[in-house]
Amino acid sequence: MLLAVGFFTRIPVPVFGDFHPDDLNRAAKYFPLVGIFVGLIGAGAFAFASKVLPQSIAVLVSMAMTIYITGAFHEDGLADSADGLGGGWDTERILAIMQDSRLGTYGAIALFFALLTKYQLLNALPAYFLPFVLVIGHAFSRLCALLIMTDLDYVRESGKAKPLATKVKAPGLLVAVFFGVAPIPLLYLNFSPVLLSATDWLWLAACCLTPVVFVWVWWRNKIKRWLGGYTGDCLGAMQQMTELAFYLGLLVWAQQL
Repeated sequence: MLLAVGFFTRIPVPVFGDFHPDDLNRAAKYFPLVGIFVGLIGAGAFAFASKVLPQSIAVLVSMAMTIYITGAFHEDGLADSADGLGGGWDTERILAIMQDSRLGTYGAIALFFALLTKYQLLNALPAYFLPFVLVIGHAFSRLCALLIMTDLDYVRESGKAKPLATKVKAPGLLVAVFFGVAPIPLLYLNFSPVLLSATDWLWLAACCLTPVVFVWVWWRNKIKRWLGGYTGDCLGAMQQMTELAFYLGLLVWAQQL
């Protein structure tokens, strides 16, 4: 767990003298748990900021905190993926562009619209359950990225996700699924069972899952077609896009209240 936290965040962890990169394979099941930690930090930042600032500014504070605590790790993956798939014409060229540390036009546009969309979606959601939404969104989207690792193969000879390339086995996947979906019942705390019927809860699930599933399948098929598998950047892009898809579906549902 500590290896997962240290790999995906700036949170200080103990130094492991006997660390080996392959140890990260066993840490993969804790990635959704890392999402819970990041979501809690973002939720706490929003809760404190909203006491003295408008919701729109509190959302910015929350976004800035989660980006800082992760070192923009997943945002960088989204930008690199957009550059590679936008400017490349074959697998070799796409991978070369993705490995280039410079930010290109496609990456800049993707990053701009992703951050703007996240800000708009979070700002449009009701403030009273936004902290819970952040925890769920960060945990569930990291589970979506992990599912790519269980389905596709890693396509680079080396890279930042190479130590994670071994597919997660069934027991580890169960642990990841548990942490990925465990925060979802937090939404229940915001509503009385009298106010929402079973049909309402089913509609909530449909609104939230439909866009996430659509994005997951679309991105999975796209990288499978062009790359034959995934890279670390592809995982970061999946996390960012499924997080946005979850917020979008939740907003669609919230508009019906």
